[in-house]
Amino acid sequence: RSCNILKHFHLHRMGFQTAAPALRLIEQRPYATGLRTCWLGQACSARLRKRQSQEVSTPRKFLPNAPSGGEDVDCFLICAKSVDAPPSPEATSSASSSTSSLGFRVRGDFPLLHQQVNDCPLVYLDNAATSQKPQVVLDKLRAYYSEDNANVHRGVHALSARATDAYEGARVKIASFINAESPSCCVYTRNATEAINVVAYSWGMSELREGDEIVLSVMEHHSNIIPWQIVAQRTGAVIRYVGLTEHQALDMDDLRRLVNDRTKLVSLAHVSNALGCISDAAEIATIAHSVGAKYLVDACQSVPHMPVDVQQLDCDWLVFSSHKMCGPTGIGVLYGKAAVMESMPPFMGGGEMIQDVFLDHFTCNTLPHKFEAGTPAIAEAIGLGAAVDYVSHLSMSNIHHYEAHLTQYLWDGLRNLPHDLHLYGPAPEVAGPFGRAPLAAFNVPNIHPNDICTLLDNAGVAIRAGHHCTQPLHRHLHIPASARASLHFYNTTDDIDRFLTALDDTISFFKEVS
Repeated sequence: RSCNILKHFHLHRMGFQTAAPALRLIEQRPYATGLRTCWLGQACSARLRKRQSQEVSTPRKFLPNAPSGGEDVDCFLICAKSVDAPPSPEATSSASSSTSSLGFRVRGDFPLLHQQVNDCPLVYLDNAATSQKPQVVLDKLRAYYSEDNANVHRGVHALSARATDAYEGARVKIASFINAESPSCCVYTRNATEAINVVAYSWGMSELREGDEIVLSVMEHHSNIIPWQIVAQRTGAVIRYVGLTEHQALDMDDLRRLVNDRTKLVSLAHVSNALGCISDAAEIATIAHSVGAKYLVDACQSVPHMPVDVQQLDCDWLVFSSHKMCGPTGIGVLYGKAAVMESMPPFMGGGEMIQDVFLDHFTCNTLPHKFEAGTPAIAEAIGLGAAVDYVSHLSMSNIHHYEAHLTQYLWDGLRNLPHDLHLYGPAPEVAGPFGRAPLAAFNVPNIHPNDICTLLDNAGVAIRAGHHCTQPLHRHLHIPASARASLHFYNTTDDIDRFLTALDDTISFFKEVS
């Protein structure tokens, strides 16, 4: 089915008013079943090359007086034959003082963005799933393995000393980045999912009893639901779910109603990865602590995009991942208040988390090593430290301000498309004092999100389709899936224009062939 969709879609892009004559020609030839190897691409290549040689256009604008990004051409209708190489570090530095947008200034730092996908310049708008990595992070990873590769904490030789300094130095940077009271309060984990599981299995299994209550919300990521369901099944604790407001943000009144003397834990996302709403984390902490409950913040979608101060939020735990904030995959961070972390039993046994081992017992190491059994992800921690340096140099306040502009531009562009789109989450004008995150989830009636994303990918535009690890939320909204475009500070309004152009043509195509 997807191959047939692409077959018709290519005809639509080539300007055939009716697909029937060309399809009869094409059906005389075999085509491969792979989406990108349809024989139709060969059949129409001559016509496409002719159009490319005759026309040069810019992405269509869906906003009045929309700013132009400059030299970029329409990657959907007329794909460029080559992509300019990334600018040199000197050029990037020089551009930093210009009046160009943050996105244009930093794009040269991200090698992956300068490539073609399906013969079109890449437009990467799947940042809520993972972010791209600047060259400085890639260089740090390579330097560790080529110059300093050794285990940490356990050697007195020069390589081990250098590796340990870089590994622990990254922890100091992370602690400063989120304003933790001490680097020892920041535990390295494999990812944010493991960080939540550390709290669930260590604190939850030892502290929760039958009848105790855990408060989550219907918009949580699966990683902040399933660990607590497992704990509840084993301890007899009960899970309560906070609902949404009419604008599809966290219902604070419902939260206040649910939290009571039986509540032992409130665990909520700071920013929804599907709705884009930003919750008042400090107020939630006040509500939770008023009944003696602990408060965990899932900050995967907030730490990469805005300033986050754990002491100001007064949370007991906060988790985030490296790969969403321009760092490597395979490492995350669990922040916890020192007193809370000291009271928790170790999550995993083995080397590094011990002080002394005897045949009949052991003693635990101090924080944070108590929760870091085994050889850690050394290169990844160093890479995360480099990512923290990079975004800190740009300033998280500047990033947040710039992304707020992009978010408004994206949202307005989607609303101005000449099609019926269903957008999810609060609109920027009703999002409240914290605004909304730089993402937009949407659906188009009678078109599956997977089909939309397949055709967008054919135009070099990468967005996400599915339930975004929020199946309960999608059931709450009575939808099976949604499409999601998500931004980061290296994106530009040109990226958004190209996405909107491609989306407009995709929807128009489906309407034509339906």
